[in-house]
Amino acid sequence: MTPLLKVTNLAVEFSTYGGIVCAVRGVDFELEAGKTLAIVGESGCGKSVTVQSMMGLTPMPPGRLVSGSARLRGEEILGQRRVQGKEVRGAEIGMIFQDPMTSLNPTMTIGDQIAEPLQVHRGFSRREAFTEAVKLLELTKIPEAQKRAKQYPFEFSGGMLQRAMIAMAIACKPSILIADEPTTALDVTIQAQILDLLQDIQQEIGMAIILITHDLGVVARVADEVAVMYAGKVVEFGKVDDIFYRSAHPYTVGLRAAMPVNDPSRNHVLSPIEGSPPDLFSPPAGCGYCSRCPEAMEICATEAPPTKALNRGHTSSCWLQQDGAPHPESLFFNEERL
Repeated sequence: MTPLLKVTNLAVEFSTYGGIVCAVRGVDFELEAGKTLAIVGESGCGKSVTVQSMMGLTPMPPGRLVSGSARLRGEEILGQRRVQGKEVRGAEIGMIFQDPMTSLNPTMTIGDQIAEPLQVHRGFSRREAFTEAVKLLELTKIPEAQKRAKQYPFEFSGGMLQRAMIAMAIACKPSILIADEPTTALDVTIQAQILDLLQDIQQEIGMAIILITHDLGVVARVADEVAVMYAGKVVEFGKVDDIFYRSAHPYTVGLRAAMPVNDPSRNHVLSPIEGSPPDLFSPPAGCGYCSRCPEAMEICATEAPPTKALNRGHTSSCWLQQDGAPHPESLFFNEERL
């Protein structure tokens, strides 16, 4: 089947006073309709830049699209405002930004801000758009939606602002919803409510979701597939069970080993990943994780590893997965080791 979205060899760099930052260095992934893809990695690995470049939100200059392709239903969208008569940004792809406190206009009511994309992309009248905005607030489970739609952002709590952002992002019923750290600033109870809400809306309108997060607990809860990014590249891709129970890349193994386990019967000691990410002003010639990898070999420092398919839909970019390479027992992660 043709995937809903296919990103191939996406590379983005930024010109700065210090030089050229190679923020994204050849990213590949696919997303099927109605599925949830989680993009995981530490700060600075290129997660947000990847999706923002795809949507045309990366300022150019200082940004520059070096190479790549992003096809929505087979149609190229990189650098395009419209595809098959529809606006890409807002209509086909919606986005929830990291901080709702700074992403909403403080001088406009919540209802007017949700109504605006309906007027721009769907041609609704002001009254029709506001009526629909109230319905969207009800869909996101905000009480007294009619009253709340006439209030300003400062009158909303953090959790309610995130719900308003979700309402705005799904107003035009996009094919894809990008959620960039949607639960970062929320307490645990509200996080769970927001994740449940996203899943409910996904089932109701049938959209696919790209979830950007640092939290592996969130990934385990909602994702169907996972792309693990490091130093501007996808180092491992697979279904959520592959990533959690059959981790193949040493970085993924390190992330899992550093994750707390909620089981008093296990004497689990967290193992932090030593060292720092590479300098993307001058990316390493070989594997970006080489300097931090406990299983690194000589070839890892000089040649970038090819991507190898381990089984259906599960790939890893590591020399240890190539034919003839050593396979240390410590590499492959499983629950028994906890």
